[in-house]
Amino acid sequence: MMGQQAGAQDQLFYSFGLETHIPSDHILRSIDRFLHLGALRQHLSSFYSHTGRPSIDPELMIRMLIIGYCFGIRSERRLCQEVHLNLAYRWFCRLNLDDAVPEHSTFSKNRHGRFRASATFRWLFDEVVRSCMAAGLVKGEGFAVDASVVAADASRQRGVPSSQAVDWKDPRLSTRAVREYLEALDAESLAQALPKNISLTDPQSRWTAAPGGPAFYAYSTNYLVDAEHGVILDVQATPAHRTAEVESAKTMMDRVEERFQITPVRLIGDTAYGTAAMLAWMVDHKGIEPHVPVWERWQRNDDTLPSSEFRWSEQADEYRCPQGHPLRREWRAFKNPRTHITKADTIIYRSSQSDCATCPLKERCCAKHRLVRSCAASMRPRAT
Repeated sequence: MMGQQAGAQDQLFYSFGLETHIPSDHILRSIDRFLHLGALRQHLSSFYSHTGRPSIDPELMIRMLIIGYCFGIRSERRLCQEVHLNLAYRWFCRLNLDDAVPEHSTFSKNRHGRFRASATFRWLFDEVVRSCMAAGLVKGEGFAVDASVVAADASRQRGVPSSQAVDWKDPRLSTRAVREYLEALDAESLAQALPKNISLTDPQSRWTAAPGGPAFYAYSTNYLVDAEHGVILDVQATPAHRTAEVESAKTMMDRVEERFQITPVRLIGDTAYGTAAMLAWMVDHKGIEPHVPVWERWQRNDDTLPSSEFRWSEQADEYRCPQGHPLRREWRAFKNPRTHITKADTIIYRSSQSDCATCPLKERCCAKHRLVRSCAASMRPRAT
């Protein structure tokens, strides 16, 4: 006989427990087993007033944000709706069936205010790393470093060339992203090199075509990973620029050494980290063995001579071109001795103009009257 569901929902009392309705193999159970937020309130105590109405529990907001990260819920409004409806989410957040879920605006206020000022997310990240260390998952012998390009929430049409003057005081550009960009410029952290294009929506993002295809505005998420079990030890976000990515590797390793007293024996990375300055920093300053391909540009695809044809003489402090002519850092003695070291920590070796003018290989010469040698490490030079 065909059954029919009773439509009435008039029962007043239920015997119901969230604990019995969450599967034992649910991912949130696995996370909850190792997530300890008991010290969170102590970490945030100085950022709350001792009087007034009690605030939303910060542990509740952190747990909700973890849910959003694990399940790809990027909208705070939708996150609140999902926690309201999903039993597993309520269980993970320590909410009963009749407990209210915070308003979505509460997250924005705390995420961009109290949590940022107190570095709460960095604190939480470090607590997870310490838990992994206590469980024996971090060996600390070998690290790997790399960067992933993440597209910024900025339209290509809302960009201008960096050479174009922009009135940042325009009320239409008065956004949080613009304010942070101007603060960074004041701190001279972004003023070293201007990108080709600047986004009016998110000026800190960088115009890049690194993944291949059309260029777009993006950031780089840089990871420092312990090679034993793949535990991420540190993360640093930078504009999508190779120099910023390489410098972030130094920042992350210094931070791991300071906070966890770990210095690796070796570092694994791709060619981007194989510059002379980076290799010298690893070997001379940190005593780290680099497992990194050297960033070389000796061979050329055209018919010009490779820079490897220029022979270096340590004793004479000069290069010799294929025709035997010298390239020197200085051609006359100065009354006040000069180092000739540029701001980029390099030394430029120049040939004699008279030698180059009559040289039969002038059109094929890759040096074009000069070679640049890095001062940071004993590396072969690159031609410019």
